[in-house]
Amino acid sequence: MKHLLHHMAKYLLAAGMLLVTLSLRAQQSTRLTGGWEFLKGDLGGVWEAVRPVTAGSPESVPLWDSVALPHCFNARDAVDPDQNYYEGPGWYRTQLQLKNPYKNGRILLHFEGAGQKTNVYVYTQEVATHTGGYDEWTVDITDAVKAFTKSPDSKRFKGRVPLEIRCDNSRDLQMIPSDMSDFTVHGGLYRYLNLVYVPALSLDEVHILPRVDAGGSTGTVQISTAFRNPDHLGEAVLRLKIKDPQGKMVREEERRVQPQGEMQKLLSFTVNKPQLWSPSDPALYTVEAVLLSPDGTQQTRQETFGFRQFTFMEHGPFMLNGKRLLLRGTHRHQDGAGVGAAETEAMIRREMLLIKAMGVNFIRLAHYQQSPLVLHLCDSLGILVWEELAWCRGGLGGETYKTQARRMLTNMINQHYNHPAVIIWSLGNENDWPGDFAEFDRQKIRAFMKELNDLAHRLDSSRLTAIRRCDFCKDIVDVYSPSIWAGWYSGRYTEYRDATEKWIRQVPRFLHAEWGADSHARRHAEDPYARLGGIPTGQGVAEKAGDAALSGGKARASRDGDWSETYQCDLIDWYLQEQERMPDLTGSAYWIFKDFATPLRPDNPLPYVNQKGVVERDLRPKEAYYVFQSYWSDQPMVHIYGHTWPTRWGAAGKKETVKVYSNCAEAELFVNGRSYGRKKRDSHDFPAAGLRWELPMQEGDYTLRVVARKGRVTVTDSIAFHYQTAQWGSPARLSLRQVNSSGDTATVEATLTDSHGIPCLDARNVVRFGLTGDGVLLDDLGTSDGSRKLELYNGRALIRMKKQGGRSVISISSRGIPSAFLDLSSGSR
Repeated sequence: MKHLLHHMAKYLLAAGMLLVTLSLRAQQSTRLTGGWEFLKGDLGGVWEAVRPVTAGSPESVPLWDSVALPHCFNARDAVDPDQNYYEGPGWYRTQLQLKNPYKNGRILLHFEGAGQKTNVYVYTQEVATHTGGYDEWTVDITDAVKAFTKSPDSKRFKGRVPLEIRCDNSRDLQMIPSDMSDFTVHGGLYRYLNLVYVPALSLDEVHILPRVDAGGSTGTVQISTAFRNPDHLGEAVLRLKIKDPQGKMVREEERRVQPQGEMQKLLSFTVNKPQLWSPSDPALYTVEAVLLSPDGTQQTRQETFGFRQFTFMEHGPFMLNGKRLLLRGTHRHQDGAGVGAAETEAMIRREMLLIKAMGVNFIRLAHYQQSPLVLHLCDSLGILVWEELAWCRGGLGGETYKTQARRMLTNMINQHYNHPAVIIWSLGNENDWPGDFAEFDRQKIRAFMKELNDLAHRLDSSRLTAIRRCDFCKDIVDVYSPSIWAGWYSGRYTEYRDATEKWIRQVPRFLHAEWGADSHARRHAEDPYARLGGIPTGQGVAEKAGDAALSGGKARASRDGDWSETYQCDLIDWYLQEQERMPDLTGSAYWIFKDFATPLRPDNPLPYVNQKGVVERDLRPKEAYYVFQSYWSDQPMVHIYGHTWPTRWGAAGKKETVKVYSNCAEAELFVNGRSYGRKKRDSHDFPAAGLRWELPMQEGDYTLRVVARKGRVTVTDSIAFHYQTAQWGSPARLSLRQVNSSGDTATVEATLTDSHGIPCLDARNVVRFGLTGDGVLLDDLGTSDGSRKLELYNGRALIRMKKQGGRSVISISSRGIPSAFLDLSSGSR
C-alpha cells in the first residue's frame, strides 16, 4: 500500500482545489449532517413525528434513533446473509435554526439524492414529493416556514422549525430502476442534504457550452442562464468573470437581464488557443457569476468548464483532441461497507483517487446519476464519464414509469451539463431483460428508447448517447456496448479479441462496457483451470439468461471455476494485453471497481455481494488492482502476486510460478536473499508480461523480494509465505485463534484441517461465525473479514470483533463438522 499511496499523492492537490471551488459555488449553503433522528418503518401520519409527548410515556413510542447524514437504512442489511434487505418507509426528523442573510430571501432544501420516494414536511405541512433515488432536486420551504412561525404551535419549538422527511424504497413496478436489477435499491437520505439561502431573485442554472475547432486553435463559449424569481422582480445585472486554469482573466462582462425561469442564452465569445482538457492535463476554466438584484442584494456563483473535442470514429478508435486515446475504464456503484449508499465525501474522494491511481481515464457511473462530488472529481482528476439513466431491466412500465424516466434523464443532463468529463449520456442498461410485466413488447421499448434518445440530443447536442446490452435497440443510440463476457459467463477468455473485433465491424460506434470475473478475496489457486476443461468454445461469449446462476446451464467459469483471485488476474491480464493489439478499439470498462451489494446473489461466497471488484467493498485492493496498474499507470510500480496467500502448497521439488506485475522495463527477483535473475517486461508474453519465475519449492518458509526499475526510479515489493508439501485428507476439524489485536478490536482466524491437523488448503466450505458475551462481531460488511457467513478461502476465514471491555466466546460452525469455540476477554491477545 505504501507505493500505492505515493501514486495517489499527485492527485491530492487537485482534489483540495475542488473543495475551494465547491465552497465558492454554494457560499450560502450548509450541509445538514447532524441533529437528526430516524425511525425505521412507517408512522400513522406526520403528526406522530411532531406531537408533544413526555419522554418515557407510552405515547413516546415508537422510539427514534439519533443518526447523522448521509444515512442509509440498508447500511447493514443489504448484505445480511440471513434475510432480505428492508424495502419500505423510513422517517427522518430534525429542527432547523434558520437565519437567512438575504432580506426577502428564499430558504431552499437541496437534495443531492434520496431513495427512492420522498415526502418533505415543514411541521405538518407537506411541501414536496419526489420519485427517483438518484437525481438532485430542490424544495423551496420559505412560505411553509412563514406559515409555521405564525402558528400558535411554533412557540413550543423555541424559534426552531421542525422538518420531517419520509423516504420509501418499497418495491414498485412503476418506478425505475427495477428491483430485478443486480444491485441494491437503497433507501434513505443517503446523499447530502443542503440548507441553501438565496436572494429573492437568484441564479437557478448556469449552462456553459464550450467548443473548440479541429486544430485546437480557437474555442467558443456559450453561456445560458435560468433564474429563480417567485416574486417576479424586474431587470437585474449579471457580472461575469471568466478565468483560465491558472486564474488569469480571460474575459469580463456585465449584462442586464430579464429574469426568466426557462434557460436563456446570455453570452457567446471566443478564446484564442484555449488550454485543452484531457485525462493527463485536466485544465479547468472558471466562470464567476455575480447577480445584482433590483433591491440591491447580490449572489455569487462559480462554475467550471473545459475545452475538449472528442470523436468515436466509425468502426474505429476514440479520438480526444485530435489524438487516439484508448479508453481505460471501470465502473462505480454508490455502495460501501457499513454505510450502504450513504458514502461520505471523504469515502468518495478516497475511492476516486484509488481509481485514478489505477491508471483509469474513463468511468461508467452505473447504473444511475451519481453524486455531484463524483462528477467534480472526474473533472479535476481527468476521468472521462459515461453517466446513466436508471432505466435498468424489467421491461417498460406505464405513463408514471415513463414520466419518471423522462424527468430523471432531463435532470441528469441539466445538472451535470457543465462537466467536461462527461462524454456520454446513457439511456439505460440491459433493457432486453424482461420480468416486471406480463407484456414485453420490443417495439414499445424501441419507441420509448427513441423518445429518450431524441430528448437527450435536444437537451445536449454536444454529447453522445449510449446503451448497454439491448441488441434490438442498438441502431437507435450513438454508441453501443454489447454483452461480451468471454471467460466468465460463457466461453474462454482467449475468445475475447475475436468477439470484440466482430462487434467493432457490426456497429458504427462500439465501446465495451462490462467484462471481468468474480473473485473471493484472499482465495488463491495453484491451478485455477483444474475444473474448466469442459467449457465449450465457438458458441458465443455473451451473457445469457441463467449464466449468473451457480448451477444449471452449460459449463462456464462463473459456475465451475474456483472464484480465485488467481483466475481473475489471469483473465484481466489476457484482456489488457489483447486490448493493446486492437488499433480500432475505442476502449473498455472493467466491471466493476469495487465489490457491491446485490439482492440477486444470495449464494455467492460472500452472500449478497457481487464480487467482481478489483478492490473489496471497503476499498482494500485485491491482487487484480495491480494487474491494471501494470498496464495503465504511468507511475513506476511493482507487485508480487500473493500478498494475502500465506500458505502455498504442492509436492516437494515442484516448480511453482511466481508472478510479478510491473510497468517497469525489467525486474529482478530475490528468494530468501538469493537473486533468481532479471526479466524484461513484454506485454505480449502472457502471463504477467513475462515477469514470472519458476521456482523449485520445498517445505518451509520463503521471503520474496523484487526490485524493478523505470528510468531512474527504483521500486520494490516483498512477500513472505510458507510452502506446505503435506497432503491433506477430508476436512474434519475447525479451530479458532486470535491473530491480531488493535485497541479494543480483535481479529480471529478460523482454520479447517483434516483429522491429522493438516490444513485443507483448497477447502471452500461455508462457515458461520457466532458470538456470545459482551463483544460484537464486525459483520454485515460484505468483505472477506466482515461477514459472519462465507465460504472459506484456502481453508481459512477471518472475522473482526469489538471486545467492548468484556468477555466473549466466538464460535465457528460448518455443516457436517464439529463446531469450535474461542474464549476472549478484553485483556487477551
